[in-house]
Amino acid sequence: MLVIGIAGGTGSGKTTVVDKIIQQLDIEGMNILSQDNYYHDNHNLTLVEREALNYDHPKSIDFDLLIKHVRALKNNQPIEQPIYSFVTHSRTGDHVTVEPKNVLVVEGILVLTNKELLKEFDLKVFVHADSDERLIRRIRRDTQERGRDLNEVLHRYQTTLKPMHQEFIEPSKNEADLIIPNMRQNSVAIDFLTTVIKNSLRKH
Repeated sequence: MLVIGIAGGTGSGKTTVVDKIIQQLDIEGMNILSQDNYYHDNHNLTLVEREALNYDHPKSIDFDLLIKHVRALKNNQPIEQPIYSFVTHSRTGDHVTVEPKNVLVVEGILVLTNKELLKEFDLKVFVHADSDERLIRRIRRDTQERGRDLNEVLHRYQTTLKPMHQEFIEPSKNEADLIIPNMRQNSVAIDFLTTVIKNSLRKH
């Protein structure tokens, strides 16, 4: 199994890169584990308390479970991936069964910050975008898709997103094997990445 970690700041375009890879590879044997489903449950806290938590700090992620699931898939064992709700800031209690496949992509803003998880990756990718562009994309996503208020989005960006990006996410770029600038259509980088994946699949 080929395991790829794809990180980058909020709104950097990680999902777009993953989608383009899937389109170009045109294979069925690929799983994607999103860091977003591995936030700690925090069901013991009230909604107000959950809303106040810092979701951009590595401690907000249940890395133990994520690493356990990555290792299980690598050992050809299916997993029960939790489903997380950004409305309630907690897990829904439902799960999705994920069967092992030839390629596993683990994507999220913090996936290159954990030393144990880094050991599981065959290829590490960081998607880079300008901070202004990332903020615009974040505002658009949170207001349109997650029903957030603009003031709430800006407040969270100033108090947690930006400082956490500078402290944890940006430095994790140094762990990457490949950095993809995502301010424009970067077909060369996508082509290169898919070629690397194809070559690795032949070896695996």
